[in-house]
Amino acid sequence: MTSRSTADQPRASAFPPDAAPGAAAEEKAEDVLREHDISSRFRTELGWWGWLVGGISIVFTAYHLFAAFTRPFNFWEHMTLHVAGALALVFLLYPASKRLLRVPEGRPNALTILAGRHRGVPWYDVLLAGASLYCCLYVFWTNQNLREGPPSFGIYSDWDIAVASIGLLLVLEATRRCVGIPIVVVAGAAIAYALFATNDVMPGDWGHRGQDWSEFATGMFLNSGQGVWGTPIRVSSEFIFLFLFFAVVLLRTNIGQFFNDLAFRAAGRFSGGPAKAAVAASGLQGMVSGSSVANTVASGSFTIPIMKKAGFKPHVAAATEATASTGGQMVPPIMGAAAFIMAQNVSGIEYNELVVIAIIPAALYFTGAFLSVHFEAKRNELKGIAPDQLPGWKSILTRIDMLLPLVVIISTLLGGSSAMRAALYGIGTALAISLLRAIVQHMVPVIASATKEGKSPVTETGKMVLALFYVVIQMLIAGARTALPVVAACAAAGIVAGTVTTTGLGGQLGRGLVDLAGGNFLLVLVMVMIACIILGMGLPTTANYVVTATVAAPILITHFEVEPIAAHMFVFFFGILADVTPPVCLAAFAGAGIAGANPMRAGVTALRIAIAGFLIPYAFILEPSLLLQGTFTEMLLPLLTVILGMIAVSSGLAGYLIAHGTAVDRVLLVVGGVMLIYPDVMISGIGLGVVAAGIAIQVGLRARGHKADMDSGEALNLEIPEAPEATK
Repeated sequence: MTSRSTADQPRASAFPPDAAPGAAAEEKAEDVLREHDISSRFRTELGWWGWLVGGISIVFTAYHLFAAFTRPFNFWEHMTLHVAGALALVFLLYPASKRLLRVPEGRPNALTILAGRHRGVPWYDVLLAGASLYCCLYVFWTNQNLREGPPSFGIYSDWDIAVASIGLLLVLEATRRCVGIPIVVVAGAAIAYALFATNDVMPGDWGHRGQDWSEFATGMFLNSGQGVWGTPIRVSSEFIFLFLFFAVVLLRTNIGQFFNDLAFRAAGRFSGGPAKAAVAASGLQGMVSGSSVANTVASGSFTIPIMKKAGFKPHVAAATEATASTGGQMVPPIMGAAAFIMAQNVSGIEYNELVVIAIIPAALYFTGAFLSVHFEAKRNELKGIAPDQLPGWKSILTRIDMLLPLVVIISTLLGGSSAMRAALYGIGTALAISLLRAIVQHMVPVIASATKEGKSPVTETGKMVLALFYVVIQMLIAGARTALPVVAACAAAGIVAGTVTTTGLGGQLGRGLVDLAGGNFLLVLVMVMIACIILGMGLPTTANYVVTATVAAPILITHFEVEPIAAHMFVFFFGILADVTPPVCLAAFAGAGIAGANPMRAGVTALRIAIAGFLIPYAFILEPSLLLQGTFTEMLLPLLTVILGMIAVSSGLAGYLIAHGTAVDRVLLVVGGVMLIYPDVMISGIGLGVVAAGIAIQVGLRARGHKADMDSGEALNLEIPEAPEATK
């Protein structure tokens, strides 16, 4: 018998009970997720209602798959069915408040039933679900008369106005329940502006001609192309849902564990290996996840205990995971599902082109994160993991087929096919791989064992088929549930976008911001950055991008003639970075909950680790060649100076390059690094000199014995648990 390497042999986990990702850790992760991610606060005590909700969820997902193949309705009718199913499921699954998730023990009485404090779905939520279906289906039924919009105001009946009014309120309430207050506040402010900020009320040019409620409601709910039925919902119904379902199918193949093992095998043995592996694993998993908070909890329940055991302080472990998971929203091809809307917003850029354009900014972001954790590890003399304690290459290579669905999607997109076709191919590939794995790893051994023991192989095969059918059903249900917050957020964001467009608010904001900055381009960029971070706080990725792109991107495009793709990527980056920017840094708070760290300290540390993300957008605004808007030679020098600048800034903030730094060399490295990132030959040259001065001080400190003794001692004896045998 041939021998195996130690790394490829089965081993018991070396985790202590408080660090191992077991049942207790999973329960803690679930609590943290519900605390920081509103979309996870759905009812679990459904009783017999669970059958109805599950059935609707299955039909909802199956319809979208069917529609992608057959196109049974026009896009307008398809959107109404998309929103109808989503709103109904939101009211059936999400309670009106968090406290209603706690169901009292014992049999319900009249008061608890009236208040909705019982298992199942309260009567008033059933009414709201029914009203949602009616309002959306009303639009579906009357679309032949309404979809092109009325030739003049006054064509709508009183009943049309009533349906539109109720429909808008239901959209906002559904969004509040499954997305949160921030987007509803933004939408409410937009509605208030549309109704009350008339020319005779607002000073200067800040007013508009005015709208009454009936005009506003019908415009936002009964007209196609704007409001609820604008670009966000159209893209959600055609593309985003399919890619979210693809992510569900992919994650059900246990690809998250595969990403963890691959990342730890590749990076775990280096200094600070657990944190570097966490950055890589969380970035990969975030690539197919639509929420930085959910990804922080899902990945962090595995990576944060390992980082803590490796010597990273709890707040650093939490910040590292939050930074990586947030960055995953920037990684193509999905980009937190915002890429599809961006491709619609930026004229002249197809989705498959956008996927390629986003590669360099995403790569630079994660390069910066790697550098930050590297210098953090060096400063604190943190070792890597002993090679024989890492997942074995054999175990990883036997699961390499898990990457095939991603390869199929990317190759299909680069081949020029539509995003919808790429998603369908990816879903089909992921399902086929799951089926083949189940047959090879479970069905064949069970049939062989049954035959050997004299049992009927037909019976055992039937059991396995039923088990596979159950898994597929669970995927369909999970697909619908995953999409609900995105659909609601897109509908609410459409109201914001529609209001900004119809009232001219976007142009007024742009002129006001430019006047406030005195026409200074860099100052306007800083103001737009701050605005995007504020607007992005607490919003999911899709709504985040829609709001920032509607409000902020036109300022850069209209007043400074910035390349549209650069402007949209700029606002997209900073909207996403709200999740690691205090005071409302939800991803960092979620990581702190897993790590048992101070939330605000974790947020400040995440801001430092993610510093590259705050510098890169300025680089590609000032040098669009970094977004492939030019030749390779035009891009090469700016790319090199940006990387050198990130090394300098990351080391300066961490306080270590080749030795423990002083205040002087740290300031020189940070200031010089920022100047290097600025794409101007003279400024970059001065920055290079400033960085050289900082390095010279570091060399002197090292020569005088300030270097940490990082090469002494043994590597960490920290064993990484491999995936269960069923997933290999």
